[in-house]
Amino acid sequence: MGLFSKTEKAKIPNGYTEESVRIESSICTGERTIGFYNPSDKRLVCAELVRNDADIDAFYKKYGIKRGASQD
Repeated sequence: MGLFSKTEKAKIPNGYTEESVRIESSICTGERTIGFYNPSDKRLVCAELVRNDADIDAFYKKYGIKRGASQD
């Protein structure tokens, strides 16, 4: 996040809820991503790379979701 970034919260995509948040990990590299899980496509929507717990906290803050609202 830059110095001049907006503090406006992003909207949760249509058709998804706070419970749709999921963290996935790559079997090969161990790379983790967080996003809203789409069960019909079996993929994450609005996925973002996770390097540490601060990135997870930033994702929840970005969408205005409490971290305990979903199962990570």
